[in-house]
Amino acid sequence: MTLWERQLHQRTSTSAMAVAEDCIVVHERQTRLVCLNRHDGSTRWDIPTGTRPRAVVIAGDRCLCLAQNSDQLSCVNLTTGSPVWQAGLPRYSGHVVATADTVIVGGWRGYTPMAGFDLYDGRLLWLTQHRTNTVLPLPWGGGVLLGNGTKAWLIDPRDGGELGWWRLPQPMADTDDRPAFTLIDHDRCLALCGQRSLVGIQLTSTLVDRLFQHDADLTASAAEFAGGVLFSQERGAGYVAVDPEYGSALWKVDVGQPLAEGVGRDDKGFVMVSRDGVLLRLSSDGHVLDRSSSASRVIALRGLGAGEMVLITKGTLRMIVVDRFG
Repeated sequence: MTLWERQLHQRTSTSAMAVAEDCIVVHERQTRLVCLNRHDGSTRWDIPTGTRPRAVVIAGDRCLCLAQNSDQLSCVNLTTGSPVWQAGLPRYSGHVVATADTVIVGGWRGYTPMAGFDLYDGRLLWLTQHRTNTVLPLPWGGGVLLGNGTKAWLIDPRDGGELGWWRLPQPMADTDDRPAFTLIDHDRCLALCGQRSLVGIQLTSTLVDRLFQHDADLTASAAEFAGGVLFSQERGAGYVAVDPEYGSALWKVDVGQPLAEGVGRDDKGFVMVSRDGVLLRLSSDGHVLDRSSSASRVIALRGLGAGEMVLITKGTLRMIVVDRFG
């Protein structure tokens, strides 16, 4: 069932949208950043911003946006949309992640140094002396996890100092601006290495383990952890479900057509959507229970819990509920 739909008047991406408990912030109409009520899609605020944002991030009562054409990080109040602070950045800056009190920026494709800013007043806390190359960082265990090549390392968000590091058995996949790490719990996360491997990293150990080795190439993006199952997307095809503890392949979801990014949950199992807009409801063991035409040209699905999910289509956001599907 569709709860609401919003015309964006542009093609968007997952990096141009962020979700909080009661709202969604999305870039639309080429130069606008809007905050929508998550439950009915009504507009809370609508402000001008730059074009083609590299990141939209929600952190507590703040929303951060990094636009390509301005190389400026903007922080606004999530409730009102009013400006809080701005920080100028080097050209081609990319990657934005936030902890409870710090914003980490930089390292995308190795173009720029990395920097840490205070979330609440925008003060520059630290800046690396040289350009840094890292996949999209992941806040984890009180630090921020970075990775490049065969090394993953954890930094202190307040001063940028290294807290620990891990040697990986293969170079990390080049995921560009997409996630490369998958958070499992407070002590464990996974890294996508090479074209076919998921590697486990533990916060309390320097050892790593090759959790899963696939027999086909995987999409260059982190596995998704949903309902206690890992989902890795095969390149140009469907998903393989993996046991997160033992690394065994549980089942494959291959419906004869490419699936969009993202896995949702409902009251009976999992939900996926094809790029042509066919919504698939799966049992907890991966069998397709039923199908329904939902939208055309779907880019991604974002599960929000309790059967709610957002479909990002070629030109809209669509909020749906699938626990009553079928």
